[in-house]
Amino acid sequence: MKKFFGFVLVAASMAFAQTSDPLRFVDPMIGTGPEGHTFPGATAPFGMVQLSPDTQIRPFKQSYKWAAGYRYEDTTILGFSHTHFSGAGHSDLGDVLLTPISGDSVPLEPGDPEKPHSGYRSRFSHAEEHAEAGYYSVFLKDSAVHAELTASERVGVHRYTFAGGAQRHVLLDLRSSIYNYPGKVLWSRIRIRKDGTVTGMRETRGWAPGRQLYFAIRFSTDMIGHALYNKEDLPVYRGFKTPGTSPQDTRSIEGRGLEAVFDFASSSAPLIVKVALSSVSEQNAIENMDVEVPGFDFDHVRATTQHMWREQLAHVEFQASIPMQRSLYTAFYHALMAPSISMDVNGEYRGPDNQVHRAVGFRFVSTLSLWDTYRAEQPLMTLIEPEQRTNDLVQSMLSSAEESPFGILPVWQFQGQETWCMIGYHAVPMIADAYMKGIRGYDAQKALDTMIASATYAPYGNLGQYMKLGYVPVDHDDEAVSKTVEYAFDDWTISRMAAAMNKTTVAATFRKRSAFWRNNFNTADGFTEPRLENGNYRKPFDPAKAGAGSGFTEGNAWQYSWYQPHDEQGLIDLLGGRDNLIARLDEMFDQKVDPAMYANVEDISGMIGQYIHGNEPSHHLAYLYMYAGAPLKTQVRLKQIVDSQYKPAPDGLVGNDDLGQMSAWLIFTSLGFYPVAPGSNEYVLGRPFVNRARIHLPNGKLLTIDSVDMIEGHDFLKDVSLNGKSLDRSFVTHEELMNGGELKFTFSSEKEAKWSHGTLRVPYSETSPH
Repeated sequence: MKKFFGFVLVAASMAFAQTSDPLRFVDPMIGTGPEGHTFPGATAPFGMVQLSPDTQIRPFKQSYKWAAGYRYEDTTILGFSHTHFSGAGHSDLGDVLLTPISGDSVPLEPGDPEKPHSGYRSRFSHAEEHAEAGYYSVFLKDSAVHAELTASERVGVHRYTFAGGAQRHVLLDLRSSIYNYPGKVLWSRIRIRKDGTVTGMRETRGWAPGRQLYFAIRFSTDMIGHALYNKEDLPVYRGFKTPGTSPQDTRSIEGRGLEAVFDFASSSAPLIVKVALSSVSEQNAIENMDVEVPGFDFDHVRATTQHMWREQLAHVEFQASIPMQRSLYTAFYHALMAPSISMDVNGEYRGPDNQVHRAVGFRFVSTLSLWDTYRAEQPLMTLIEPEQRTNDLVQSMLSSAEESPFGILPVWQFQGQETWCMIGYHAVPMIADAYMKGIRGYDAQKALDTMIASATYAPYGNLGQYMKLGYVPVDHDDEAVSKTVEYAFDDWTISRMAAAMNKTTVAATFRKRSAFWRNNFNTADGFTEPRLENGNYRKPFDPAKAGAGSGFTEGNAWQYSWYQPHDEQGLIDLLGGRDNLIARLDEMFDQKVDPAMYANVEDISGMIGQYIHGNEPSHHLAYLYMYAGAPLKTQVRLKQIVDSQYKPAPDGLVGNDDLGQMSAWLIFTSLGFYPVAPGSNEYVLGRPFVNRARIHLPNGKLLTIDSVDMIEGHDFLKDVSLNGKSLDRSFVTHEELMNGGELKFTFSSEKEAKWSHGTLRVPYSETSPH
């Protein structure tokens, strides 16, 4: 197995002064390669605008690969659009594409990436490209323009330096989108106002249907001409001189295939372009621009945004080898992008009912990849930013439920619009986890009522049958097994929160439902299996089958059979003891598997046997050895995963980052603990991959993670202590971490690893709670 980090860690004497500027370790190119789906462009922490280059326009069926708009292996850039997902497993966005063009004429079609000068697409080289937190630059060879990008929360700022003497143009293409297919643009508008401000809108039918986005554009110098086109038909106006055209006097246009060309006099001075967004109105976009970026000082915006990044990244200081620091700080950077702000400076936002609402006392956020981020990404936020980020998230989800025509919590939402993508009602564990950790900036009773409404809405995801039968039958639902076990975990978090609120009847009801995972567990072979409505297990059964017809979501029985994070002791009992769980986990990791068998199943990547690190159902599995009293196994598997699945390079993520979940896994694991069951208030111990880390807790306290004698050949734990006291257990609590102090891991050879060989109290399980 290739080891990307080599010795992984450096001597413990390395000074924290090395990380005085964490931005020097952030590399936005990490994950822009084949599977990561991250983008390299400029954004503020949790910003509404993600301004980044787009290299795509591929056939619709290939849009998955260009979910972030950019792939490192591409050689041409279309232009720069203002909205992107960071690491999503589905494509959309790519709104308001601008590209600078030099010369006497402006091509209106993107062109063929294999044929230079066939369109407005331009070749580029990675040698002339640079990315850092809050800033991106590239030289567009065919356009002969040096383009730089930065962004505030709601405004993208471009700086274009053109080759001397050439006429300058900026092309706006409202046809261009990620997830591009015929008929996506339902309607769009461009208009040029008297003061030169360009405003407009676009409504699209993509992943989220009927999504509206408005924009405002201003330039640092006056136009000398403009052209507006509707490419559904013929160009209706040309404002620059080309053979055979006559200018006409129009300043606005509407339609489904709009483009615009803005012309500027030749100059060696940079052209600054500001683009503000709003989901509400053109006027709100203008107001967002006036408040956040009133002038044209590109460097000031860049400096301000990078200061915001430094403040955010300062929550955690990592001391490790340089490659590991690059991976960790970039992971932290990616984890701080979503959920993103989705409201204007005046508090207005567009909700799931497609109506305009106003947030009072919180910031409305969206981009909620809940099936992924409830596992580690959001628990990371509860540790470092519980009050602002977590309370904003909870209030945003509750508002969305109130505004939803179904009265239920979001499933996969962006820009306030619901996609109904993935399974489960995983907003529920996020709220319950926040409540259990004492985060209370919302109406708890309203929250519990809304959680119950989501868990009892029978038309959603075959919940009616789940409540009736105790499982989702596979003859009615091709994702039946995954839904059953994930619903059961969500139900357990409702029971936890209800019990903490002394709602005993509700707690009992959902505690009973939390055991429904057992109804798909076949003790005859030790796998979670698809079950028919008549009660029989479906035959034949292949635990390796994934995708269509499997009964599972982006996985198979080798991952999902061990998905009961709230009751791993119950799993051990059904398997017949700890040794049997250890054997099944070993079998999963050690299987000889041909990855080609999953070539047609999206999101199965990063395979170690049947363990699939590139997708979320596997993320807690290495920690399950701790429940079976086998810490050495967890330590071995974690090293195997970290060494093979992460590296500081464009292909450094083996699967979609999924709005920060892959990154949050690395952060927690490198600190030495992981939230296997959000809502339990416990973190399962693993082993750290840093020499030292310091977490600046929001309550003003400091938590230090220290690794002692972590040198080559010392891969196992001799002792784990908290504030000088050796732990006789394989978990720590949230309260203990929030109290600060020192969590120390002492490493040794396997033979000397006393703590790892000892008898430890295991983490929480519903069957045997502490």
